[in-house]
Amino acid sequence: MKEDLLHFIWKYKKYPVNGLMSTSGEAVHVVKAGMHNHLSGPDFFNAQIELNGQLWAGNVEIHIKSSDWYAHHHQDDTNYDNVILHVVWEDDIAVYRKDGSEIPTLSLKEYIPLVVLNNYQNLFDSKNYNFINCENEFNEVDEFIKNNWLDRLFVERLEQKSIFIKELLDYTNNDWEQVLFLMLLKTFGSKINRDTFIDIGKSIDFSIIRKLNNKPLQMESLFLGQANLLGSIIEDDTYYNRLTKEYQYLKHKFNLIAAYKSPEFFRLRPSNFPTIRLAQLSAIYSKNNNLFHLLIENDAPNFSEVLKSGTSDYWETHFNFGKISKKSKKGISNSFLNLLMINTIIPLKFAYSRYKGGLENEKFLKMMSEIKKEENSIIANFGKLGTSIKSAKDSQTYLQLYNNYCSKDKCLDCAIGASLMNIKV
Repeated sequence: MKEDLLHFIWKYKKYPVNGLMSTSGEAVHVVKAGMHNHLSGPDFFNAQIELNGQLWAGNVEIHIKSSDWYAHHHQDDTNYDNVILHVVWEDDIAVYRKDGSEIPTLSLKEYIPLVVLNNYQNLFDSKNYNFINCENEFNEVDEFIKNNWLDRLFVERLEQKSIFIKELLDYTNNDWEQVLFLMLLKTFGSKINRDTFIDIGKSIDFSIIRKLNNKPLQMESLFLGQANLLGSIIEDDTYYNRLTKEYQYLKHKFNLIAAYKSPEFFRLRPSNFPTIRLAQLSAIYSKNNNLFHLLIENDAPNFSEVLKSGTSDYWETHFNFGKISKKSKKGISNSFLNLLMINTIIPLKFAYSRYKGGLENEKFLKMMSEIKKEENSIIANFGKLGTSIKSAKDSQTYLQLYNNYCSKDKCLDCAIGASLMNIKV
């Protein structure tokens, strides 16, 4: 028995409505189960319970055993003074308030249908699955329930990303233009360098970015210099030396302090080297002023035209300084453009819409549905279950499902798992 199952049994009333008795013989009638609390304090707030016909209002605490009350030191915590009912699986000890009065206890052990326990055990039996708990029953869930839940998960994912955007808004004093800059840096940094790239962005007063518009050499020197990628002179590399000279000038003029940590090159494909990504982003900012308006506020932006700006000619024959490579264009690929849309543009548009009071969920569903799906092991494994994943809307949704529910065994918080338990979420 696990406590999360008891929470759901209580929350969704998977016990007889009539005939409940406390361990001390009081008739128990649940008027309101209360609001489920996922933070510290009692498990359910503002419940209403009739005990022998007397209506009580207060909180409900749930444990496997009654003695867990003392094991968790609730007797010393004033947050639990207003508990009116102690719901347990096994009543092994009486529990008292500070004033000496006994807290009524309801033991669920004798009231729960066997089918609920069997369904729960089957769902969490590790011998039955390789990928996710419900993989053998995944396709048995009603399509209406599944599709409604997946739509909710897509919005939930955007809302989750909005939390980070809110943090950036607080950091920038609500400068949406600077937030876009930091969000782009996060995506350009990819998984390995995203935190370092954000730190690079934070090391630059954004007013400097505005001042260097239409100055590509200085913009690139600023980005690369703040990333600690410009240093001593390299013989026979004229462009590098020009960048270094420009950066020294900017560093003195604006009192710049480079980011604490340099970006990583290890385990990255050359096209993802921080030199290339920073050169690409600097080209975007040197060619475009008021990027937030172009990409986020604009109702019909040409994302490809704005974001696929290419790089300076030097990078056509280099991936890093001092080493010539085979000539190739280093513009942003369509696949990387899709990542920018998925991880930066659409989340920012969603957050900005919410900021203005909009509720245009369908608009963002449509935008994400027009982007090619992501390819990774999680998406591949859902595909093996017979799931149709056609677009980024689908892949983002299933990533949210896996990362926030499946991998954390939060099946009872998931409409799919709850449906298999015959619990409506």
